[in-house]
Amino acid sequence: MMLLRMVLFLLSLSVMQAGTIRPIPEKLDVDARKAALGKKLFFDPLLSKDNTISCATCHVLEAGGDDGLKYSFGIDGAKGSMNAPTVFNAVFNFRQFWDGRAKDLKAQAKAPIVNPREMGESLERVVEKLRHHPAYKKSFEALYADGVTSENIADAIAEYEKTLITPNGPFDRYLKGDKHAISEEAKRGYVLFEEKGCILCHNGINVGGNLYNKFGVYKDANSSELGRYNVTGREEDKYVFKVPSLRNVARTAPYMHDGRFTNLKDAVTFMTQYQLGRYMEPEEIDAIVAFLKTLNGTLPPGMRAKP
Repeated sequence: MMLLRMVLFLLSLSVMQAGTIRPIPEKLDVDARKAALGKKLFFDPLLSKDNTISCATCHVLEAGGDDGLKYSFGIDGAKGSMNAPTVFNAVFNFRQFWDGRAKDLKAQAKAPIVNPREMGESLERVVEKLRHHPAYKKSFEALYADGVTSENIADAIAEYEKTLITPNGPFDRYLKGDKHAISEEAKRGYVLFEEKGCILCHNGINVGGNLYNKFGVYKDANSSELGRYNVTGREEDKYVFKVPSLRNVARTAPYMHDGRFTNLKDAVTFMTQYQLGRYMEPEEIDAIVAFLKTLNGTLPPGMRAKP
């Protein structure tokens, strides 16, 4: 119990440091030419071993920035072991991947290429493919002194992903002073979100994505994945994962690292019991869900969310 109180105290400090929830900025500073190259790479299956899988295969930009599957599929029908997180607003995460093994978008961009369950290719072969592709070779040489390299490939993809932000959601407008941007039920949901303790982990500009926490604080959540333990090897990191962003959460089912819930209400109910250790009335759950739906932001130009 003493340890749990200490954890909650540290989480409360993180909330104060993060400034609760902050609106997403209208835009970020981006190198437009590198981002344009990164966009081509993001959608190009040439980066995979059999030329069938691209970044966009698992991160469908019109469907929440994920693929809507419990586990994604890679080359040769290989099945992944973790639910694909959304790529939208990933730039605001303090680490990438559920276990936080990548420190930034650039480090993250390389991993799917070499993962045998995803693109299944080597970085060396991808470099060779692009060096023998006249258009790519020309683009890289115009932007990078050393032309096509694995570092530059990752840099371009990361620069494009910096453009994938979703500002001006209803709750952002509410935070900026438009008190009519969200419903009365959503306002009640936000109060509950704060009072019940959800905000201890889901705070900051990304409403999450800025700290780690154990999955199943009050009850064993029966996770087959070990999370941070696979990175650090420390016993205390078993079942510890990066807290996911709740931005656009209504568009990104299924939920949790193992995709165990397809319904947002079920996910919230689970979290209240296993992470907060408390019961909530059905109408309280409904109000929190109404609030979460206000976190859907405006997709980048040219994109339209699927109904």
